[in-house]
Amino acid sequence: MSLEYALINDTSWQSQTEWQTPDTPFMSFAFWQALTDTGAIGEQAGWLPIFILVHRVADATDSEDNTDTLVDSAAENALQPVAVMPVFIKGHHRGEFVFDHAWAEAYARYGVDYYPRLVTSAPYTPIAGQRVWLVKGEVLNEEILRTAIAGIDDIAQQVGASSWHGLFVTPELASIATISMPTEIDVELAIAAQESGVESATIELPILERQGCQFLWQNKDLLNDSKPFADFDAFLMTLKAKKRKTIRAERRKVTEQGISCQRKCGDAISDADWKAFYHCYVMTYAVRGQQPYLTIDFFMALAASMPEHIMLAQALDASGEIIASSLFLYDRPDSDNVDGDKADGDNNATLYGRYWGALGEYDSLHFELCYYQGIEFAIEQGLISFDPGTQGEHKLVRGFIPTTTYSIHRIYDPRFVPAIGDFCARDRLHMAQYRQQSFEALPFNADNMPAFDGIDS
Repeated sequence: MSLEYALINDTSWQSQTEWQTPDTPFMSFAFWQALTDTGAIGEQAGWLPIFILVHRVADATDSEDNTDTLVDSAAENALQPVAVMPVFIKGHHRGEFVFDHAWAEAYARYGVDYYPRLVTSAPYTPIAGQRVWLVKGEVLNEEILRTAIAGIDDIAQQVGASSWHGLFVTPELASIATISMPTEIDVELAIAAQESGVESATIELPILERQGCQFLWQNKDLLNDSKPFADFDAFLMTLKAKKRKTIRAERRKVTEQGISCQRKCGDAISDADWKAFYHCYVMTYAVRGQQPYLTIDFFMALAASMPEHIMLAQALDASGEIIASSLFLYDRPDSDNVDGDKADGDNNATLYGRYWGALGEYDSLHFELCYYQGIEFAIEQGLISFDPGTQGEHKLVRGFIPTTTYSIHRIYDPRFVPAIGDFCARDRLHMAQYRQQSFEALPFNADNMPAFDGIDS
C-alpha cells in the first residue's frame, strides 16, 4: 500500500481511529483544544492551522488525486489514517523560541518576502517532543515523513510561503528528515526549474538542521546505582560542597522573608488558586510592557480537561496571601506509552516547568518556586526528569544538565539555501562548543558527573 496525504482545516480526523498517546502533554488533543477554544491558535492569533493527514491507499488507480487542494473533512471518512502533522501559516515569530529573525532580515535586504512562513511546533511551548500524531501500531519512518513533507511543500506553494520550520523536534525526527532529503543543492538548476514552472522542483530542496541547548534535571543518583533520588538531600549530596551550601542558603533566604511554599495538583487547585496564579503570570509580561500569550480561560480549560497532568506551586507571605505561582505539567508514570500499551517499568515520565509570575521582587524566590519545588515534586512522584523551560545558565549551576535540542528547516527560495545552510552548520558547531563548556561547569562531584559524548548529554 502506498501513502498519500490530504490537507484538512479542522480536527475531525481525531475521531477516525485510535491514536497513540503523545510523548508530552503539549501534544495531547486536550491541550490543543484548549488553545483553539480560547483563541491562542487560529487566524486572529496569527497561528492558522492546517493538518496534513497521511493515509494509506490500497491501489493508487482506485483513488482520485486529493493532494492539490485544501479538502474539507467530509471526504476523509474513507481514508485509512496513518499519521497527522500540524502546520501553521504564520506572519510573525511570536511564541516559537527558535529564532530566525536574521533570515527574515536577509530576505528584506534583497527585497524578498519572508512572510508568510510555515511552522510545525507545540505553540508557545519550547519543549522537545514528537510533532507527528501516529495511529496506534504505526512507527514514524522515512515514507511517512516524506509524504508529510510533500504536504508541507503543497501548502507552501498554495500560500506562497518562504520556508517551513519544525521546532523542538525529537532527534529521531530530525535524523529521518535530514537523511531522507538531499544534503546539497544545485542552485542554478533549482532556480531554472522553479522559473520554468516545474512544481516538483521543491522536492529536491534539503532539510537544514539547527541545534540548541536546554538544561534538563535527571532523577538519577549515580552514587547509588543510578537509582532515583530518595529525597532532595540525596540530590544535594551529589553536588560539590560549595554548591550544596549555595542552594541551602537560597532556600533559607526564602523562609527568612516569611515566605512559605506549597504544591497542589489537579482538582485540588481551586478557582481562587487559578485566579491568583493568573494575576502572577500576567505580571511577568507587564514588567516588560507586554501582553501574555495565554488567557485565564486557557488555564481553566486545562484544569477541566487534563487535571491529572497539572501541578501548581505557590508562595505565600506571612499573612497567607499568594505572592507568586509556578505552573507545571507532567507525565503520569503509570500512563500509556506512545505505543498505546502500559509502560511496564519503562518510566520516561517528565515534569515540565512552564508558567511563572510574582507580585514583587523576592530574594531567591524564583529559584525556589521554579526549580527546587519542581525537583522535590519529581522525586516524590518518581518522575525521571525535569525540563524547566528554555535558556538560562543559572539552571546549570543548580544541577540541570546541558541537552541538545533540534529544529529542522526547509527554504523554498534556492538562492538563500547555501547561505542559510552554512549558517546552520556554523551554528551547530557553536552549540556543540557551548554544550561542552556548559558540561564542564556542572556542579556535580566527580562520582556523580553524568556522561557526555560530545554531542548529546
